[in-house]
Amino acid sequence: MCGIAGGVWSANSEPLSQSHLEKMLHAIRHRGPDDYGVYFSATEENRNETLSASAALGHRRLSIIDLSGGRQPLSNEDGTVWVSFNGEIYNYRELRKELIQQGHVFRTDSDTEVIVHLYEEYGVRCVDKMRGMFVFAVWDESRERLLLARDRLGQKPLFYRQESGRLLFASELKAILQVPGIPLQVNRQAIDLYLTYQYIPHPTSILTGFQKLPPASIAVYERNELTVERYWKPPYDDLIEATPTARAEALEELRSTLTEAVRLRMRSDVPLGAFLSGGIDSTIIAGLMQSLSEQPVHTFSIGFPVHEYDERAYAREAAKFLGTEHHEFLVDPSALETLSTLIWHYDEPFSDSSAIPTMALSEVTRKIVTVALSGDGSDELFAGYHRYRAVDLAGKADWLPGPVKAALAAKIWQKIPTSTRQRSLGRRAKRFIAALGQSPERRYLRWIGIFDEDSRHNLYTREFQESLNGYDSGDFIDDAYAEFPNRDFLTRTTAVDVMTYLPCDILTKVDIASMCHSLEARSPFLDHHVVELAARMPIEWKYSNGKGKQILIDAFSDLIPESIQNRSKMGFGVPIDHWFRNELKSLMKETLLSDRCLDRGYFRPDSLKLMIDEHLNGRWDHSYRLWNLVCLEHWHRVFLEGDRPEETVPA
Repeated sequence: MCGIAGGVWSANSEPLSQSHLEKMLHAIRHRGPDDYGVYFSATEENRNETLSASAALGHRRLSIIDLSGGRQPLSNEDGTVWVSFNGEIYNYRELRKELIQQGHVFRTDSDTEVIVHLYEEYGVRCVDKMRGMFVFAVWDESRERLLLARDRLGQKPLFYRQESGRLLFASELKAILQVPGIPLQVNRQAIDLYLTYQYIPHPTSILTGFQKLPPASIAVYERNELTVERYWKPPYDDLIEATPTARAEALEELRSTLTEAVRLRMRSDVPLGAFLSGGIDSTIIAGLMQSLSEQPVHTFSIGFPVHEYDERAYAREAAKFLGTEHHEFLVDPSALETLSTLIWHYDEPFSDSSAIPTMALSEVTRKIVTVALSGDGSDELFAGYHRYRAVDLAGKADWLPGPVKAALAAKIWQKIPTSTRQRSLGRRAKRFIAALGQSPERRYLRWIGIFDEDSRHNLYTREFQESLNGYDSGDFIDDAYAEFPNRDFLTRTTAVDVMTYLPCDILTKVDIASMCHSLEARSPFLDHHVVELAARMPIEWKYSNGKGKQILIDAFSDLIPESIQNRSKMGFGVPIDHWFRNELKSLMKETLLSDRCLDRGYFRPDSLKLMIDEHLNGRWDHSYRLWNLVCLEHWHRVFLEGDRPEETVPA
């Protein structure tokens, strides 16, 4: 697991110097503290005058496989193809064997060298052969071609910036910002996206002129032109016939495919373990690891002083049932102490508050192991989120004419008592009713969004609203729904989450939180063979009688204690609502009502003050929205005004 950076430039454009590349790598040293390396295709002394383009690749290494070899950047035998790689190719041993049979010569035992020879054999479609999580850059000297690639589900990030005659790229945005002369102009449409989703969706970036490579995409930069194309999407249109025999076969295939995915992800030359929350997903992964191991597997969980957010008892029960060597920690993460560090590591505004405990879990886990397996992806693949109940229920009402639905919703709305609690049944019911009159796609967006369209309109200044030029942040969700037109709406919604929420929120959160502590997180549910099988399953195998993950539980019931099979899902969160009424009250007010914040011209002071007052007086729980805005303001201070913790300032 590592970090990469580099660039390619034409003969008459600004080159990337070695000192600037080394500064880029220093900014992401947390991703690879064990080693670093650079490669330049040409210098002033050795430049071939017939070449019209030059390239530089840089690498920070966290040693996982082939500890003594595998140093990057790494080349083929004659030095004409070079690679810098972040991630893991889990089937590298099988691919290596095939490539040797095809005549390729290997000098290391690393999975990195497999990429070089796959590229020689298959060109830019080498990604089709890979089973793993990855971002890599391949420089092909003979073709003067740079290939950038990202794994199918988007587990590893990649930012890039295309300028006149030059392309810069890196695992994290902050690395590219180390190159002098790059303008820092905020993308206002990105702010609108962020307030909608709590993250900024690909390919958009918070800064104008920067982009993120989408999941399952390759980008080819050749002759000063950049071409981006997607090479894979989950086969939701390839539906398995819902017969008892087919379901029985799918149960067996799910068991064998996920077991193989776990086995491959246990390949490591350093200590590994598993995150264990005591939920269905992490319990299955830990159970499969234990079944494949001769020694007790290390499992890790954290708990919080607030009972509502503490899952340790369930994790303890699962660990005892499975026979793992369990480690649990009681933590009280302080947003006040970690905010600037959190903002710095996440590069862009990001307000999923579960990033705070995920960072805490990664920190304590890294003290014992270097690799940890997780259960991420299961909720999206097997309809595990509570919100899918609302999707199912609302779908049953969609046969009613629009005016009838609106009148019925208004009548029911008045009879539901108002609650200030974010997670209360009454508040969820009101959100459900309020959205009934909208299209199914926009209804779902309203349920999952932080600020809905009306709330954003009331918050924005007139000048900021006009600067958006009618931009519609909901197009991101609409476009994702349009990818899967041929399935029932609930399946389409889970597919949308796989394509949007999973890579942009969940996987971003885990990658940054783990890598800032030099911990590698692996997700067996995101093996593309598992994803493809889940995508083809009928929704009734996954979701029935208001509950999801049915086929998953049936396939792995022997690994899950009965009490965990039947427990309600608990979010991995922190008490933001309580913090803003107590220890973070001053921070919130001083941040959002400060001259620095108001002078940016984004938000109306009266709207901010009303939101704060309603929260402090207990009239409404605005905690998610307030945290969203606090993170946005502190992003401006950290990245545009230099208010960074001392330990994060590059040398």
